[in-house]
Amino acid sequence: MITDRKIVVVTRKTRFEELKEKYCTLGQAKFYLEHLGESIDAYKDEHTRFEQTLKQLQEVVNSMARVQLLERSFLPSYKFNKDDIVVVLGQDGLVANTMKYLNGQPIVAINPLPDLFDGVLLPFLPAQCKEVIRAVLNTSYSTKTVSLAEVNTNLGQRLIAVNDLFIGPRSHTSARYNLAIGNNSEEQSSSGIIVSTGLGSTGWFKSILAGASGVAGTAVRQKLQNGFAWDSRFLYYSVREPFPSSVTSCNHTFGKVNATNTLTLTSKMAENGVIFSDGIETDCIEFNAGTVAEIALSKLKGQLVVE
Repeated sequence: MITDRKIVVVTRKTRFEELKEKYCTLGQAKFYLEHLGESIDAYKDEHTRFEQTLKQLQEVVNSMARVQLLERSFLPSYKFNKDDIVVVLGQDGLVANTMKYLNGQPIVAINPLPDLFDGVLLPFLPAQCKEVIRAVLNTSYSTKTVSLAEVNTNLGQRLIAVNDLFIGPRSHTSARYNLAIGNNSEEQSSSGIIVSTGLGSTGWFKSILAGASGVAGTAVRQKLQNGFAWDSRFLYYSVREPFPSSVTSCNHTFGKVNATNTLTLTSKMAENGVIFSDGIETDCIEFNAGTVAEIALSKLKGQLVVE
């Protein structure tokens, strides 16, 4: 072994594994897909290739350090050590899912299937793994800093977001809340609020801007259509489908959150209010009547190892 430090390899289930779990057996999954006119072969091939890459990666890291293999669903409960070397093998989204549970540890992100995954957050190929980990051990590596969002409630709850936060109803209903930004405050009703980081600004946030532009018939907030820098020390919030009424307003549905301009939301919903980050609804905070959520930039920053 090269080091006593631990290498944590984070993966997620393949679509093939998820199908088998959903339908209990491979035969039932195959029958369901074929009934819809689709073959299971592509899913099986993807799974086989991923497993082969994972096996090769494990052979490399096992010769370098102690290794912990961690599936995505265990991330919320896993306690990372400060000196852990975190290796993510999977889709771009898995990098964000992992980063939110870290405390500044650098992530080595590897693209196992370059022909299938875009790899915007996956700068390395499996063959580069050993070289990159050696660089991390020798502290001779470069990183790209990612600004994170953070929400804290008056109930002592806290949640970090790498891409974005959603605050709103658990199902497709309307949310009622008070929104305060800077010196402005108003009662609102909407289908929820998205708060985006720079990393998330080309994802859900971009789709909201595109939708607003289509409805308005003009280029809405054009300068943000291509997102903003990952390390930007500000966030943007956008209210989805705001509804004006005799008791609710729509004057503050979009804006910037920074060190001097925090966003405060006070729930007016009896039930079914939630706050979740990065699309992980299972790891959420309840946002029901009386809950006050303060949303701001986090002091924590993500670190993605780059070439």
